[in-house]
Amino acid sequence: MKEELIFCPLGGSGEIGMNMNLYAYGKQENLKWIIVDVGVTFADDTVPGVDLIYPDPGFIIDKKDDLLGIILTHAHEDHIGAISHVWPKLKCKIYATPFTALLITEKFKEKKIDITPYIKIVKLNSTLELKPFKIEFITLTHSILEPNGLRIETPAGNVLHTGDWKCDPDPLVGEKINSNRLKKIGEGGVLAMICDSTNVFSIGRAGSELDVRKNLLKIVERLKKRIIITSFASNVARMETMFYCAEKSGRQISLVGRSMHRIYNAAKKCGYLKDVIHPVDPRDAKRIPRDKVIYLCTGSQGEPMGAMSRISNYSHPDVLMEKGDAVIFSSKIIPGNEKKLYKLHNQLVKEGIEVISEESEFVHVSGHPNREDLKDMYEWIKPKSIIPVHGEHRHMIEHINFAKEMQVPYPIQVENGDIVRLYPGDKPEIFDKAPSGRLFLDGIESVEENAKSIKERKNISANGFMEVTIMITPKGNIHNKPLITFKGLPIFKNEEFIYSIEEEIEKTTRTFSLNSKKQEENLKEALKITCRKYTKEKTGKKPITNINLIRI
Repeated sequence: MKEELIFCPLGGSGEIGMNMNLYAYGKQENLKWIIVDVGVTFADDTVPGVDLIYPDPGFIIDKKDDLLGIILTHAHEDHIGAISHVWPKLKCKIYATPFTALLITEKFKEKKIDITPYIKIVKLNSTLELKPFKIEFITLTHSILEPNGLRIETPAGNVLHTGDWKCDPDPLVGEKINSNRLKKIGEGGVLAMICDSTNVFSIGRAGSELDVRKNLLKIVERLKKRIIITSFASNVARMETMFYCAEKSGRQISLVGRSMHRIYNAAKKCGYLKDVIHPVDPRDAKRIPRDKVIYLCTGSQGEPMGAMSRISNYSHPDVLMEKGDAVIFSSKIIPGNEKKLYKLHNQLVKEGIEVISEESEFVHVSGHPNREDLKDMYEWIKPKSIIPVHGEHRHMIEHINFAKEMQVPYPIQVENGDIVRLYPGDKPEIFDKAPSGRLFLDGIESVEENAKSIKERKNISANGFMEVTIMITPKGNIHNKPLITFKGLPIFKNEEFIYSIEEEIEKTTRTFSLNSKKQEENLKEALKITCRKYTKEKTGKKPITNINLIRI
């Protein structure tokens, strides 16, 4: 049997977020695997109590003896956020460039795991050998330091995994996109390109950080008041821009939010942000005149615990906002966050705060390729086939159509779990399906989507909760009245409701012999049905109901 080259996404195909991709090479009975990225997505209010969601790694855990390592393209959470949750089940080597390696080391420290023996730092634009794979890191441009595309060389041919990227002629921090090297890779032949689809609907080019800097400086120089700017902490170029704007406008700058400090310190350790002014501690910044300070803070998506939300509701201990101040949202609104962000904007405007966002002024550029950027990449690489990833289904279908316009012979659309044979054969084909799914980080435990805790919490959030405690005497009689408590039910006449439900409980208990302990479970179920039925009639809600029988 011939050797095979296989691609399998476990996350990030059909969604933007929680990227996790597998590659394998060898004969079927002896395949060797690598993982590219292990990311998360953030939960919304449909899963109360859950913060992070990440791909179920069960498929590759079963093959961990043949796993050569995890390769990380860059340090965004949707590419590295799940590493500390997944790695303990794999215990393999992790390969990353210096900035990414530093940030994931911090993640493992939070979990009290010494990852140092397993992390291998890869120099920028260098090559890593994991036989039968040879992996070249290619520095691209994106909205974070050290974004890498990967040329994955195998005996069957080459694959280009783009990671997240765009064509930025002036990225400000880090290197420009290495178009000459990409052209050389294309000339050497590329079996398949696995490519970012985020902005496939956007015409023109993504734009440059330099252009954003120029416009932000104009805005800062125009404003004669306190300025609070919120952006993604990971966008170090945007951070440097605000240091630049502060210095040029005669202002001090203060960093607010744990992530902002974490990224700033990591960038400094890796040799970036060398020539910027020193930030002022937020506690000291309070003494600076309001027209002489810029606060750069987290919470650009309206996160309840982000610095921006805390500042806006006047609960932040160090940053006071006053009427006439200005807030600049220098970031894109991530789909799904519109409602809470517009609520925040409205709240600020109501308080007399000037709000500036990408909807009103040029204060942000995307880190992903628009159609003209994609066109450049296709012309450089000339892939035999294209597999769109990093997009919802609508993005990936549009990307397939775009690839056809670019005369790619064999574009192929995949979903999470699809196992694609890239070689042998004239064209790639989906030939099998791997188990895939999502795991929820529920507190400190990872649980499946259909976990009992998640179902119960959803039910409680929709229908409320009721608890009934009944004390039984040694003779099998009910001792006084049952104790009834409830939460989240639309009940306004508590005493009347409790009196009535007590009667229903008494009617039910009469039909059971309480002298028999064997009857207790049956009685609990009967009381649960009684209470839920009665509550449904009176309130329209069927609460999660817990029955306690206590013998005294």
